[in-house]
Amino acid sequence: MSWSERDQQVWDSIKAWKRDLYDYEANDLEFTYVKWLDTAFGAVSEEVQESFFQRLDGWLFQLHSLIQGSQMQNDAKERILSTARTFNPDIQVVDDLAVLSIDQLHYIAEQHAGRHRLYSLVQGGITGTGGLVALGSDLPAMAVINLRSIQLIAASYGCDVQTPFETMTSLKVFHAATLPARLQAEAWDDLLQDLESKGSTYFFDGSEQLTDYTWLEGTLKQSMKALAISMFKGKKWSGLPLISMAIGAGSNYQLSRRITAFAEKYYQYRYLREKKS
Repeated sequence: MSWSERDQQVWDSIKAWKRDLYDYEANDLEFTYVKWLDTAFGAVSEEVQESFFQRLDGWLFQLHSLIQGSQMQNDAKERILSTARTFNPDIQVVDDLAVLSIDQLHYIAEQHAGRHRLYSLVQGGITGTGGLVALGSDLPAMAVINLRSIQLIAASYGCDVQTPFETMTSLKVFHAATLPARLQAEAWDDLLQDLESKGSTYFFDGSEQLTDYTWLEGTLKQSMKALAISMFKGKKWSGLPLISMAIGAGSNYQLSRRITAFAEKYYQYRYLREKKS
């Protein structure tokens, strides 16, 4: 397929988005938070930290694998292929989606990204009720929702996450998208380096380490939501803690919005890079 004017417009928008990543400057509050985090983890031995983050990486791999192999995910991929065939009836497998235009792929991806942002909104509202079970299940539920959305965005752009390379890449996209804003440019560069150095379309040859204590910064900030919910859960209208529900719903929605936006920029970049070359 030839490079179109629309392809150039999307390519330029990705370049502008990347400039915003590189130009981001942390504020004083973020620097204070970083110093506190550095001090806290500086008191923990490297061996303990390494063991903890290896376990956390393992949990993310297992969660990714469970989602990937679920019937719900297989059904969603079939819906992606079914939608794609309305544009091109010759499409049979996920890899074939690369023949579609950037706008057609965005349409397919946005169907699933929008649905998962809605799931996050509902999950946040449930968390906002302030129950112990709801609060305790929020982070795992959000991990499932957002990992699933990235897998489906990847599939929408013709990248089958069942291969080792695409599995690791989708996990790295999730990791990068959930990092603090000041660290996302470096994570983006790491993703592109993996893309440039890959020796095959199947195996992953780069570093398989995902998390470190800097990644926990975003997770801890998300956990602060629980404190705000606890503060307002006693203020009820018609028997519902509407303020705390709004806090939970809004926070989760914005997080999923940032994650799906980052993921789609990455997979759009890959699609256009291949097309341009």
